[in-house]
Amino acid sequence: MLSVIEKIELIDALLATVDKPDAQVDALWATEVEDRLAAYHKGEVQSVTLNQVLAKYR
Repeated sequence: MLSVIEKIELIDALLATVDKPDAQVDALWATEVEDRLAAYHKGEVQSVTLNQVLAKYR
């Protein structure tokens, strides 16, 4: 039987074989994150707590 760590390593190895990094997608996400953070700092968007997010889906 595999330990928890061994199971995680196996899952990670399996996912790596089907989900290859894509530089274009990573660049798009980096831009999105920067834009969202800038909007937050400008006060254009507000944050919510984890409890607020979870309550929405309960």
